[in-house]
Amino acid sequence: MQKLLFIVVLQFCMLSVSAQQTKVSSTLLTQIKQNKYFPEVKSKALAVMKTGFNAGDGYREVWIRDYNTFIELAAAVYDKEVLKENLLVFFRMQGDDGNIIDGFTPAEKITKGETDFSYSKLEPRYAGHKNSVETDQETSLVQAVYKYIQLTGDKSILQEKIGNKTVLQRLEWSMDFLLKKRFNKKYGLIIGATTADWGDVQPEAGWGVDLDNNTHYAIDIYDNAMFVIALNNIIQLNPTKAAQWKKIKDGIAQNCRKHLWDSKTQKFIPHIYLNGSPFPADFNENNIYYFGGTAIAIEAGLLSKAEIKTSLNEMISRVKQAGAPSIGLTLYPPYPAGFFINKIMNPEYSYQNGGDWTWFGGRMIQQLIKYGFVQEAYEQVQPMLKRVIDNKGFYEWYSVDNKPRGSGTFRGEAGVLYVAIEQFEKIK
Repeated sequence: MQKLLFIVVLQFCMLSVSAQQTKVSSTLLTQIKQNKYFPEVKSKALAVMKTGFNAGDGYREVWIRDYNTFIELAAAVYDKEVLKENLLVFFRMQGDDGNIIDGFTPAEKITKGETDFSYSKLEPRYAGHKNSVETDQETSLVQAVYKYIQLTGDKSILQEKIGNKTVLQRLEWSMDFLLKKRFNKKYGLIIGATTADWGDVQPEAGWGVDLDNNTHYAIDIYDNAMFVIALNNIIQLNPTKAAQWKKIKDGIAQNCRKHLWDSKTQKFIPHIYLNGSPFPADFNENNIYYFGGTAIAIEAGLLSKAEIKTSLNEMISRVKQAGAPSIGLTLYPPYPAGFFINKIMNPEYSYQNGGDWTWFGGRMIQQLIKYGFVQEAYEQVQPMLKRVIDNKGFYEWYSVDNKPRGSGTFRGEAGVLYVAIEQFEKIK
C-alpha cells in the first residue's frame, strides 16, 4: 500500500514539474498569437456571461456543477460579491445531512404541481433541486469555493457564518456526507447510480435523475476523481486538518488506480457494480471508453504523463471511429439504443450517450496544456472553437455530425474555452 501511494505521489510531482518546464516551438507560439478564433471566442464568452448565471437558455437553475466550470469567466465580468453570493446560496440550502443541492431557482418560478424541490429557512428566496443519481455536487462546490478564493484572494468567505456553521465547516460537512452516505468500504471509493460517464441520467424507468428502488449502485472514475480534486482543495483551505484529509485523499487516489484503472488496456473501466448491472448479461460494457471521467482523472493527478499521452491517442482514435467532431465526445462506443429508458439518451450519439460536449472536452484541453502537450492541445481545440464561430454562440452539446444541440448560451462551454484560451495566451 505504501509503495502504491509513493507511485501516485511521484507521478503527481512529475506531472507538476513537466507542466512548469513546458516550452513550445516558435512556430506554435506564432500560431497561438495569430489565432483568429481566440479573441472572438473570448469576446463571445464574456458577452454571454453578462446575461446571467443559469446554465443556459434551456435551464432556469444556477447549477453548481456548471458554476464550478465558468466561475473564472464570471470573475472577469462580475464583482467578487456577486460571485460570493451565488456560492453562499448553496450553503444556505445545504441539507440536514450535509449534502449539497444541484442548483437553485427563484421560488416564485416554481409552478403548481412541481414537487421535486427542497426549501430552506436560511434561504427563502429560492427552491433547490438535486439530481440524486450524481455524486458530484459536494465536490463541485468545494472546487468552486477554492477557485473563488484563488481568483479574488477573499479568504473571508470561509469564516462567513451560515446558520450555526461557518462556510469552512459546511464544506467539510459536505465531504463527511460523502464519506458517511456515499462511501463503499469494500473498495474504499464513493458511489452513485449507474450513469453514462459523468452523466446524470440512470438507465432505469422514469426520468432517471433520482435514486430509487430500481437504482443499480456503482462506482466510477468521474465521481472519485472529482472527490480527489476537492480533497486537494480542502487540504489547502484548512491546513489545520491537512493530515486528516490527506490520508483520505491518498486512499481514494490509491483505490482509483487499484480498482478502476485497467493497466492492460490503459483505460478506466466504466463501472464497478454493487447490486448488479442494469444492462444485459452479454453486454461488454468495458469496451466503452469514458472521455470525461478520464479528463477529470488527469486533473486529479491520477495518470502519469505517458498514460495521459496514451489516453489522448485513444480519444483521437475513437473520435475517428465514431466520425465525431472533437475529443469532447462523451464516450465511445455509445450504449445501444434502448439501454436507457429516458428517451433523451436515445438513439446512439444522443445527449450524454455519445454526444460531443465541449464542456468536458475543453477541460481535457486545459489539462493537456498544463501537462506539456501544448501542440496536441492546440490541434484538438480548433474544432471546438470553430463551431462557436460557425454557430454564433455556445451550445450544450453537438451531434456526431457536429450540429448544435440542447441549450443555447451554454455557459459551461463558454467557461472552459475561456480558461483554455487564457492558458494558451500565457504561454511564452
